[in-house]
Amino acid sequence: MLICAGGTGGGVYPAITVFEALGLDKNHVLWVGGHGGMEEALVTRHNIPFTTISTAGVHGVGLCKLPGNLWKLLKGVFSSRRILKQFNPDVLFFTGGFVAFPMAVAAIGRPSVLYVPDIEPGLALKALARFANRIALTTETSSQYFPNASKLTVTGYPVRPGLGTWTREKALAYFDFDPNLPTLTIAGGSKGARSINTAVMGILPKLLEEMQVIHLVGHLDWEVVDSQAQSLSKAQAKRYQAFPYLHEMGAALAAPDLIVSRAGASILGEYPLFGLPAILVPYPHAWHYQYINANYLAERGSAVILRDEDLEQKLYNQIMALIAKPEKLASMRHSMSALAATDSAIKIANLMHDLAGTINGGLAG
Repeated sequence: MLICAGGTGGGVYPAITVFEALGLDKNHVLWVGGHGGMEEALVTRHNIPFTTISTAGVHGVGLCKLPGNLWKLLKGVFSSRRILKQFNPDVLFFTGGFVAFPMAVAAIGRPSVLYVPDIEPGLALKALARFANRIALTTETSSQYFPNASKLTVTGYPVRPGLGTWTREKALAYFDFDPNLPTLTIAGGSKGARSINTAVMGILPKLLEEMQVIHLVGHLDWEVVDSQAQSLSKAQAKRYQAFPYLHEMGAALAAPDLIVSRAGASILGEYPLFGLPAILVPYPHAWHYQYINANYLAERGSAVILRDEDLEQKLYNQIMALIAKPEKLASMRHSMSALAATDSAIKIANLMHDLAGTINGGLAG
């Protein structure tokens, strides 16, 4: 099997989860990512064979960069053809993003499964859908974006298996937090979110008067946030745990009463798993898919949406309005839990087994 995924955790983590569900020998798997992508560290951490191809985005790119990016894509197609000839996979698995486009073009005619993490696919995913034999969706809502219904299967978002082992009691103990105090998690995604970090640091002392805070900062702002945190009093510091990156993400999701975060694809699987109420701040400077994800949860009473430009003026009041109303949080928790999907990774793994078996005798074990 060949996996091609990269760019953000929303595509990489589901691919790792599906790989684990397949139970394949690592010698029968190859992961292809982009040059310099964040996926390399995550994939190699799981000891999955990894290689890279040249790739680049073209949507929204200025005229100055467009020729160079098209050339990178073309080089990526040639590299992909060489990889396919050498590795000769039974089936390919894509989770979207422009890193997968050169490989999908090179692999036309080979059996492939595409997983769509977000509710609305971006241009790269829509292009990849033309080549895929099967398309797995996180929610039924996504089916409106794909004309060929016979390819579609709603599987849910494949949640990392280690997440489900965390209980609230275990998570609070991990952070050395008081179970009798409200707990808030701030998460900006795998790369961090500067506007969220800035707004949080502006209100942090006030927050710590009322609650405990888990702050997943990201690497970009870590030095600034860590420096500012040094000015907290001893009592405040006891209620604040900050990390540039946290591998034990399950602890950060099991402990809190509420989370503030961007609205990437993982919120559609991980927050329902924990029944975690959310204040969602969609990233405003990219494809509007995060707004679609956030609206999906907000319309079902599981989350509220706060615009990025309103963070510094409204974040504190929004947090306190929810923390002060346990009955509202309980209702949001119930609504969020009702959206949880089960066995999503196994369902996608079964699609791949069935496709490989139908076409060429099955996946190697």
